Amino acid sequence: MLNQVIIVGKLMDNPKLEELGDGRKVTYITLEIRRAYKNADSGDYDTDEIKCTLWSGIAENTVEYCKKGSTVGVKARLKSDESSDCIEVVAEKITFINNREKDFNLKN
Repeated sequence: MLNQVIIVGKLMDNPKLEELGDGRKVTYITLEIRRAYKNADSGDYDTDEIKCTLWSGIAENTVEYCKKGSTVGVKARLKSDESSDCIEVVAEKITFINNREKDFNLKN
């Protein structure tokens, strides 16, 4: 069996590190991913917004090296929540594709 997802997109916001009561560190990011085709109605490209959970070192490094607009690749697994019928994207590895400020426009 295989549970693996690979996503490449741009961070919609600056990542923020949170420390939980038990000392674990986590950050939640949302990736904006432009679809490869235009919408038939408007002629514009639609985008998907995918929320991901990053834990420990992956979370710390992402907060330190990435900002809104950074392009990242995420290798993740899907985790189902039986109580709410939700699917969570949990990052196992992140690749910083474009994380230098001069390589993207920051609109803060």
